[in-house]
Amino acid sequence: MNELLSALSRYPDVQAPNLHAVDAADRLVLDTVQSWPAEVSVLGDNYGALTLGALSQGAARVRVHTDSLTAQRAITANLERLAPQWLSRVQLLPAAEALAGATLVLMVLPRGLDVLDEYAAAIATHADEHVLVHAGGRIKHMNLGMNQVLSAHFGELDVSLARQKSRVLTVREPREVRPAAKYPVRATHTVAGHTLSLVAGAGTFGQARLDPGTRLLLENLPDLSGHRELVDLACGNGSIGVYAALLNPELRVQASDHSASAVQSTLAAAEANGLSARITAVQDDGLSRLPAASSRLVTLNPPFHMGNTVHAGIALKLIDEAARVLADGGRFICVFNSHLRYRSEISRRIGPTSQLARDAKFTVLAATRER
Repeated sequence: MNELLSALSRYPDVQAPNLHAVDAADRLVLDTVQSWPAEVSVLGDNYGALTLGALSQGAARVRVHTDSLTAQRAITANLERLAPQWLSRVQLLPAAEALAGATLVLMVLPRGLDVLDEYAAAIATHADEHVLVHAGGRIKHMNLGMNQVLSAHFGELDVSLARQKSRVLTVREPREVRPAAKYPVRATHTVAGHTLSLVAGAGTFGQARLDPGTRLLLENLPDLSGHRELVDLACGNGSIGVYAALLNPELRVQASDHSASAVQSTLAAAEANGLSARITAVQDDGLSRLPAASSRLVTLNPPFHMGNTVHAGIALKLIDEAARVLADGGRFICVFNSHLRYRSEISRRIGPTSQLARDAKFTVLAATRER
């Protein structure tokens, strides 16, 4: 197993520093398992360490849920490269399907307590009543709040001894009486006299909040009445596409995000605002599904982190995707943290750029594509 895990590689989507395909926490989770059932469920695997590890230890099937499209592709790529004979034994699924009837769940501990709470609730709801859960993480990223979250959903919690600066939290006995479901969360916002509703899971950046940068963009959104379609890149909770569609009854929105949670949140927000017929959302690597020079309008509120690592390259990749998809004369509307100084990059990669708004933290720009 050790040789197999050592051969894992990251999916070359964004070359972020300080990210490894397998770490000591993954190895400790696998070493904690004392008996392997025929089927194992895995949550939050980043590159396939837990998935391939379970298969190498004798699991016949592994059901995996991970939010990131990059992680999904990494798992598949590592399977194809290291153990193609196991491809048919792995399923990438939504959380409820990955956990249905599970007796053993292996988990990479998420940093956020809200995501951990959503995962714990899903396990307690969908897994077998005798489920055993091993959740591993690096000690520097763990806190007592994780124990409290897990204990709210499970009757028994064990904490492993430390090894290579990692620990495993093991829980069993799902409680019959558990906290009321917190997710998806719902919120209503008013922007320039217009009301929109957001519905979001814990794994969606910002959840159902309207972050200040997005609000600034919406408050300064130019007249879109001449457009019939908007491509909302890195859609998050769907707020840009939903607001634009509410203001423009003829506008259709194609939204995409690398996060499965964001896609579901956008679709839920569309339904909550009566816009399901005009808003679609898909999980995509940028805008890979769209041909070059095919769109007249693209909006973007770019992320500037990969996991917990700040990395400007993600935004630049998305700006390049917008440049590829925009037709000559097409419009690009973007908001970003002002200190990141993306204006010169947008001008260089897309075309002539003007400032629509700026406050103490954020800048909203519009650019016209020149080919």
